[in-house]
Amino acid sequence: MADDEAKKAKQAEIERKRAEVRKRMEEASKAKKAKKGFMTPERKKKLRLLLRKKAAEELKKEQERKAAERRRIIEERCGKPKNIEEANEGNTNLLD
Repeated sequence: MADDEAKKAKQAEIERKRAEVRKRMEEASKAKKAKKGFMTPERKKKLRLLLRKKAAEELKKEQERKAAERRRIIEERCGKPKNIEEANEGNTNLLD
């Protein structure tokens, strides 16, 4: 009989703990759903990635613009670059 009561008490304790854990899990689930706003971590991550891509594109475009401006100024000041690969020592008129 004492053994039966001990088993029942133990079973009741297990059930109480399960109910407590279940209640905690439900509360956590509700809090998670309630807390979810517009900017979730996934959205923040995507936004950061898009901003990095956009910044990289802008940087690349800016570098290309600067290089084009540089070439234009050099051509303006020095003239067109001459092909010196085909020149040899006997043919110096290409360099003039």
